[in-house]
Amino acid sequence: MKNIARPRESKGQVSGMSELVKTATVLVLTSLLCSACKESSPRAITHDEISRKTQELFDAVAPGNKEPWEKYIADDAMYFDEQGHNMDKKALIATIEPLPAGVSGTIKIVNSKINRQGNTLIHSYDMDETENFHGQQLRARYHATDTWMNRDHQWQIVAGQVLRYYEDPAAGVADTNKFPGYIGTYELADEREIVSSENGKLYLTRGMRPRVELIPEAGDIFFRKGIEGRVIFQYADDKVNSLIQRRNNEDIVWKKAR
Repeated sequence: MKNIARPRESKGQVSGMSELVKTATVLVLTSLLCSACKESSPRAITHDEISRKTQELFDAVAPGNKEPWEKYIADDAMYFDEQGHNMDKKALIATIEPLPAGVSGTIKIVNSKINRQGNTLIHSYDMDETENFHGQQLRARYHATDTWMNRDHQWQIVAGQVLRYYEDPAAGVADTNKFPGYIGTYELADEREIVSSENGKLYLTRGMRPRVELIPEAGDIFFRKGIEGRVIFQYADDKVNSLIQRRNNEDIVWKKAR
């Protein structure tokens, strides 16, 4: 057979082919890297979706449905409720039990706000609770903050904290016949408080501050509007001898001077 001479490739052709191979290789690597980035990046989650998941959690409280809590609470979560309980996931799930007979209620999520940073999302919201306790209507308001994280392509709560908004107690009826015994000056170190009465109401004044009304709750127990705690008049030998300001179950005692 005759030898058929193969055309020789020029240097320009070889160089061109090399550039094509390089370009193709770069494109393939770029595509692979982009795919990996997409797979590793956090799955986008919307405000509405977080609000819906949160509402789903609290809709499950009254019937004692643990499923959403098992689903949305991370295994290593830390949770602090309005009563100061520090719970892990197991302890938290154990609190989810059906309401007893004669008791029903709802919890609605309102004023929802989020702050998203990468694979972490902070959800801040209020809860309006309505409870029917054997025909009696009860209401309470709470504020909660949850920290959600995307791990293994799943958004879960890794930390949560609940606080209850302070509400004044229901006002009672004062026994105005006791007012003369309350009226006077009370001292603590170099501080003074003055209890006075006007038009059937009791007032407390400290130093140069404006006086505030002492609203009756029951017996010798009073409160100030919008201020947590109680003011209690204490007796010795049938006479008022001190004023107690009780807050967080701790007492500050003011002795009656005159």
